[in-house]
Amino acid sequence: MCRTKRPVLWITTAVVVVAAAVGLYLFQPWRAFTTVRVDEAPPAAAGQQGSAAKQLATGAFISHEHETNGSVEIQQLADGKATLRLTNLRTSDGPALHVWLSDQPVKEEGGSNLDDGKHVDLGDLKGNKGNQNYAILAGTDLNRFSTVTIWCERFSVSFGAAELKPRV
Repeated sequence: MCRTKRPVLWITTAVVVVAAAVGLYLFQPWRAFTTVRVDEAPPAAAGQQGSAAKQLATGAFISHEHETNGSVEIQQLADGKATLRLTNLRTSDGPALHVWLSDQPVKEEGGSNLDDGKHVDLGDLKGNKGNQNYAILAGTDLNRFSTVTIWCERFSVSFGAAELKPRV
């Protein structure tokens, strides 16, 4: 091989390696084949204070960027604390997934609007399948938030969202 082509080969190799590393970090393609199942008991049954929980709102997930289904409910425990419960959740695993309450409406064609207004981050998604509970911070005005979304912070997209309907 000609000596003048060696630096070009090394630079090209270095660029390809760096691009592959960045791509793997950002997209984490192996997560398309992983499943994390979480099966938490309902808050009242999990030994939290008070034995009865009052159902404040419910909803069902629709899919956005990834196939997502299951139901959501907001419960108020006897001690006044509120909990968001995901039931029978099924979605794709992904990088930087969070559970959000949003004040934006659910749209069928996509959830890109869900970060336009106010939102409350309830934390990392614990698993992409199963039943899970998320504490809602005291002082959160639940009348202000009408949507729950599984939000991918890395790519600013909704995997799926559910419109919260108040229980009367």
